[in-house]
Amino acid sequence: MERPSPNSFLNVTAAVNRRLTQRRRSRNEGGGRAGTAMETATLNGGPRGTKSIGAAERKKRRGPALRLLQPLVNPPEPESMETDVKQQQRRPLTPSLLPAPSRPRYTLLAEIGRGSYGVVYEAQARRSGARVAVKRIRCDAPENVELALSEFWALTSLRRRHQNVVQFEECVLQRSGLAQRMSHGNKSSELYLRLVETSLKGERILGYSEEACYLWFVMEYCEGGDLNQYILSRRPDPATTKRFMLQLTSAIAFLHKNHIVHRDLKPDNILITEKSGLPVLKVADFGLSKVCAGLTARGKDGSNTDPENKSVNVNKYWLSSACGSDFYMAPEVWEGHYTAKADIFALGIIIWAMIERITFIDAETKKELLGTYIKQGSEIVPVGEALLENPKMELHIPQKRRTLMSEGIKQLLKDMLAANPQDRPDAFELETRMDQVTCAA
Repeated sequence: MERPSPNSFLNVTAAVNRRLTQRRRSRNEGGGRAGTAMETATLNGGPRGTKSIGAAERKKRRGPALRLLQPLVNPPEPESMETDVKQQQRRPLTPSLLPAPSRPRYTLLAEIGRGSYGVVYEAQARRSGARVAVKRIRCDAPENVELALSEFWALTSLRRRHQNVVQFEECVLQRSGLAQRMSHGNKSSELYLRLVETSLKGERILGYSEEACYLWFVMEYCEGGDLNQYILSRRPDPATTKRFMLQLTSAIAFLHKNHIVHRDLKPDNILITEKSGLPVLKVADFGLSKVCAGLTARGKDGSNTDPENKSVNVNKYWLSSACGSDFYMAPEVWEGHYTAKADIFALGIIIWAMIERITFIDAETKKELLGTYIKQGSEIVPVGEALLENPKMELHIPQKRRTLMSEGIKQLLKDMLAANPQDRPDAFELETRMDQVTCAA
């Protein structure tokens, strides 16, 4: 791997044009619609299938990094919901299950993010005065529905809370001025079942196009922005970096213990709060996540090896939808055959970039982003893609000669970024080793 000069990342904008676009690559399986809903998972080395992930490639345009959403009281008409945020500010949100304008529960304060996937607002709970984040998703396209349901299923599957995973409060389904609180597996809600069917079939079945349907996610508000903003707006602080490394590994170990593979770990999807006085990370945005406990574990002969999912090992489930953001994707994700170890690779990229402040410029947004890469001539290439092409390639860690990095951290990063996922630590081993190397550093 060629060592870039310390400032070479400032000159890579043009090379990112074809790369830094969040993409969902999906493969058709058995003639069904590719994507999260139709994805199959096999246990202990199921069939690999074709590697031609480009056949069903489509761009995934995501909205703001999960900063959170809510239900509206006195819900505005669907058309008015698309107006400028000045008209939305201090508009009461509807209480779940109540169509009437009485007892408003939340007030929208300001729009804090917008994208094709949804709009995120800062809001305030009327009763407690607490600040919350509200993400509104318009469920008019099957892909939007699929992403929204994936996030809802992942967050509601967590029976316990973790201090480094963003806290989910509630999700409200709103249509034609009526609001209904969402609950997982609610077979009595016809609209919920239609959303699930839309996701599974990949076609809009909600009715007439003018009947807008929205999901409002109410979640913890993180006032510190995302990891990019926090790290790059401050001077380097080794103590904060170590704290973040420990928090990230703890969060991923928690998610994997609860059978959730995030699949889109990146600085944009890691939020910061300083309510306790010290910065605390929150892993967020579960739109591409996979809850492996709900999948059928099958052996090589196709038999169900764990009919009740009593002993789920998230590292033994093979996933096939190649999704995420290029610069954080593991080599096997590019192939479309991977496990939860892909999250470990993404975490390695983030931690490496965070320690050395390695960044590049997003050619579309002109935003500086944390992320490591391989420099090949005038181009920069995602580490995962480069390792897929050359699995024996040696990564030069640290990348900058002046970086102070202990041998323990250096070796741990190399293990996290191993081309072969079997050579990477799982999330539980990683948590232990990270604790050891940060204490020793």
